[in-house]
Amino acid sequence: MGVFDRLRRRAKPGVTRGASDADTEYLERWAGGRRGVEAFVEPKTVVTETTVVLVAHDGEWTRRRIDGDRGARRLGKRLKIPVYDVGKIGYPQRMRDYTERQRVLRKRAQRDELGR
Repeated sequence: MGVFDRLRRRAKPGVTRGASDADTEYLERWAGGRRGVEAFVEPKTVVTETTVVLVAHDGEWTRRRIDGDRGARRLGKRLKIPVYDVGKIGYPQRMRDYTERQRVLRKRAQRDELGR
C-alpha cells in the first residue's frame, strides 16, 4: 500500500459509517464471553454515529457502533443486560480502573523490553 492510498480511501467529510451486522455480532460474542456486562450508550457526534460501550464485571470494555438508542436497547434486551445513557450516569469507575491497569502493564512491558 502506498503512502497516498490510505488518504484516498478516507471517508468523505460529514459522512459517517453506521452500525453493521459485524458490529452487532462482535458485541454479542464479546458479551457472551464475559460476566456482569452492562451497556453504556454514547450519543451520536459529528464524527461517529451512536456507539455502545460494553463493560464487564472487571472493567474490561469494548466499543462499537450501534443503530441508535433503540438499537442499543434491543441489544440489551437480547443479551439480558442493563443499558444506561452515559450522558446521564457517566462511565463506571471499574472501567477507568481497568484502563489505568492496562496502561501500567503496557509501560511495565515496554520497560522490561528495553531492559533485555
